[in-house]
Amino acid sequence: MLESSIVRFLKKHHLLSLCTCKDNTPYCANCFYAFKEEEARLIIATDATTRHGSEALLNVHVSGTIALETNIIGKIQGVQFCGTYEKADKEDEKTYFKRFPYALAMSPSLWSIRIDTLKFTDNTLGFGTKLEFRRIEP
Repeated sequence: MLESSIVRFLKKHHLLSLCTCKDNTPYCANCFYAFKEEEARLIIATDATTRHGSEALLNVHVSGTIALETNIIGKIQGVQFCGTYEKADKEDEKTYFKRFPYALAMSPSLWSIRIDTLKFTDNTLGFGTKLEFRRIEP
């Protein structure tokens, strides 16, 4: 279960940096996301023909960041995550289109990133405060 401050942060933002790797060469791309709290998933729209989309299909272990841009040290917040990339299901699609209803007109391919580990740096809770999440499978 994600801590409430992490959930608030993920719901407040909408842009992540997705990191993939192929042949030992890393690559990053920015994607809009919707957050699915109950399953700790990030839902993105991308095409399998993009570099990051095709690389994520070859190596489903992805990582990324979500960050608040600020010059004020006491307000710094950001997430680093690792997860598993897979095709979005119908519930994931509902989550994404609720957040971005205008995307329906584009009929995008939707994908899900199941968050396996996450570190949240939140200086609003004290300088250098870090909260961590690790998925525990039953």
